[in-house]
Amino acid sequence: MPSVSELKKEYQEILNKLSDPELISDWEKFEELSKRKTSLEKTIEKEKEIEDIKNQIEENRAILSANEDAEFSSLAQEELNSLLIKQKNMETELEKELNPEESVEEVSPEKQNNTIIMEIRAGTGGDEAALFAANLYRMYSRYAQIKGWKEKVLNSSRNEIGGTKEISFEIKGDDVFASLKYEGGVHRVQRIPETEKNGRIHTSTATVAIMLRPKKTEIKISSADLRIDIFRSSGPGGQNVNKRETAIRITHLPTGMVVASQTARNQLANKENAMAILEARLLEKKRTEEEEKSAGNRKAQVGWGTRSEKIRTYNFPQDRITDHRIKKNWHNIEKIMAGEMDQIVTSLKKGLAE
Repeated sequence: MPSVSELKKEYQEILNKLSDPELISDWEKFEELSKRKTSLEKTIEKEKEIEDIKNQIEENRAILSANEDAEFSSLAQEELNSLLIKQKNMETELEKELNPEESVEEVSPEKQNNTIIMEIRAGTGGDEAALFAANLYRMYSRYAQIKGWKEKVLNSSRNEIGGTKEISFEIKGDDVFASLKYEGGVHRVQRIPETEKNGRIHTSTATVAIMLRPKKTEIKISSADLRIDIFRSSGPGGQNVNKRETAIRITHLPTGMVVASQTARNQLANKENAMAILEARLLEKKRTEEEEKSAGNRKAQVGWGTRSEKIRTYNFPQDRITDHRIKKNWHNIEKIMAGEMDQIVTSLKKGLAE
């Protein structure tokens, strides 16, 4: 069993290798090192959290030893008991990560899929559609925060007024796929834009795509199938965000798929982000083709939602959200758009589950 100090040494060696500019053209090696880096980061962070807990335990023990205030000591004892349990659980988790062959468990496929990539694109409606796309991203981002999930923006494109033309982001956490898999499709908004002088209600749309983050064995990409271009990151209206060429554009030659990332400030991170999007899109393409061959299950297809299927309307003047698949309405639209969407998720799981 390797020690954490040995893993830290390996981690630093991997960082040094990934910083080599020549590696940008060797995708197989880059992918191998990047995945190992992510795995090591998780273990090292766990060890750091355990050390922090140990320090908190010692602080509470010092308070108890001082025995100066009965009420304060009682609170310290409660926190100490909680920290000791947390320490034991996290040390067990760390041991499993250091000994993966001893911690294999049977997990349902849906539980295994704990990482998704969401893509939101402005549809019809010009600037108002882009503002709505930004609202949808904020809703899902806030929901992820509420659920304790981790979210990472992989790529985004905004317009001059703060709207989102397109955004791709990763969400990772327990039950994330089971909770959000029904969000894919066309979302429609009906409201009076801030720029509307005559008070007319406008209708705009945005599309949402839900894609699974593939496991290692699900998608294999040869470096010979990729064309990688490096360009300068830019913001709305062409304003330079970074004076160096750090943005990455990847073309998958067999399919013609093109993905890009410019959100990070270095080529390595942007390449990782772009490849994550490409892998997810290729897996989604494979899944769609398999469904079409077998004619699929209509309920499953409706549940996942295609980019062309209108699934939901957000009517602001009437304070109402309607999901057209299960024909159900919810009110208090501002609260839901702020991320409190558990009631919608629960209803969809019940109404669309096979």
